[in-house]
Amino acid sequence: MVPVIDNIETGNNIRRIMQNQGLTVKDVKKYLGLGCLQSIYRWMNGANVPSIDNLYALSNLFQMPIDEIVRGNRPKIEPRDEHYYSMRKRMLAYCRLSKKYLYYD
Repeated sequence: MVPVIDNIETGNNIRRIMQNQGLTVKDVKKYLGLGCLQSIYRWMNGANVPSIDNLYALSNLFQMPIDEIVRGNRPKIEPRDEHYYSMRKRMLAYCRLSKKYLYYD
């Protein structure tokens, strides 16, 4: 299954973050330099999602990574998932080892 963004959950999350940080729609509009408030309301209602440029700017405004703003169907990886870290460690070791034996023509 390919991960996709959930527009409604992302919009609800943007609304929640704005409320928690005391930001109004006008504050966000001014920060992003948008021409109208409607774009932000569309994000908050799940009709659209912000462009990658606007997500990047929102990430800066909210002082959080884009992954904490966007919601989707991708399963979360628990930081303490030993299997994940074990696999990651083995893959990195393999990449380092493989790099030693790469030959370029």
